[in-house]
Amino acid sequence: MPRVLAQASLPREPHTWKPWTGDLYESDCLMKNKALKWLAAAPVAVALAFSLAACGSTGADSSSTTTTDALAGSDQVSLDRYTTKDVVPLDKIDKAALGLIVPGTITVGTLSDAPPNIFIDKDGKFTGYDNELLRAIGDKLGLKVEFKSTDFSALLAQVQNKQFDVGSSSISTTDKRRENVGFTNGYDFGYMAVVAKTDGTVKGFKDLTKDTRIAVVQGTVQDDYVTNTLKLEAVRFPDYNTAYSNVKNGQVDAWVAPSQQATGQVKEGDGTVIAESVVNTQNFTAYAVNSNNKALVDALNSGLDAVIADGTWSKLTKEWYPTRETPATWSPGSKAVKVP
Repeated sequence: MPRVLAQASLPREPHTWKPWTGDLYESDCLMKNKALKWLAAAPVAVALAFSLAACGSTGADSSSTTTTDALAGSDQVSLDRYTTKDVVPLDKIDKAALGLIVPGTITVGTLSDAPPNIFIDKDGKFTGYDNELLRAIGDKLGLKVEFKSTDFSALLAQVQNKQFDVGSSSISTTDKRRENVGFTNGYDFGYMAVVAKTDGTVKGFKDLTKDTRIAVVQGTVQDDYVTNTLKLEAVRFPDYNTAYSNVKNGQVDAWVAPSQQATGQVKEGDGTVIAESVVNTQNFTAYAVNSNNKALVDALNSGLDAVIADGTWSKLTKEWYPTRETPATWSPGSKAVKVP
């Protein structure tokens, strides 16, 4: 039976973030219905909310010449299967027909603890690459963008249930998720990492075995990868802070995480290390929208192409990922737009 741990909510200090200089990730989540169980020596009771969510990543080893198919169990498909040929022109978008919860405002469910993509800064502002890009898209559409905090384990279900107009969380798109929610064209791609104690035995994905206590955030692609690809038990946590703290204090042996989240958590002096990262470009990340709201998907796709064409996408990408190189085999937005 998979091991699951969810901890009571604790007060959090707002995150401050400096430009990231490591690997990147793509966030993404899978709907899972798992039994509950105590984690040995854990002081907090187990509790889970079962639903759809966002977060994940994957692919080619960044530290050696070998490759890792990190999404083998996550039904990934070629991005060209879903990327649109073109978009509705901006001046043809009918803002009154977008089915927004609040007319004139895109209400967005996002996260508060996942820098550099989605987090709250020291001034209490929702920011990060994904959210700043969505703000720019909203500007192109003449719409306000209002962010509200939620958890990975609830996000996609909340979007589909119309609690949010949009889900912003570097969500990796798969056929399984498309059965439950709609997606825009892609704006990013991603990586996955394994975090471990500096002096521990886990030096990479190959060291994860049935005897390894492996932390994941509930419902993520990492959860799916550990459970369905590696066929191992996962110790599930409700958020990144809790998963990482349990690596630091030795409750678990390793954490399989989105690389950017790992980079945002691992600090000098923590006694931890990002042991290995892997990359994948065949599975893009996108904004989630109610599956029946094609008008909003079309509008967001139009805005996305607009911010790509005018250089905003490139500017934000450089700002938040200063050392990143976009693979030649991948590009954001529709097939009609070109990155300047």
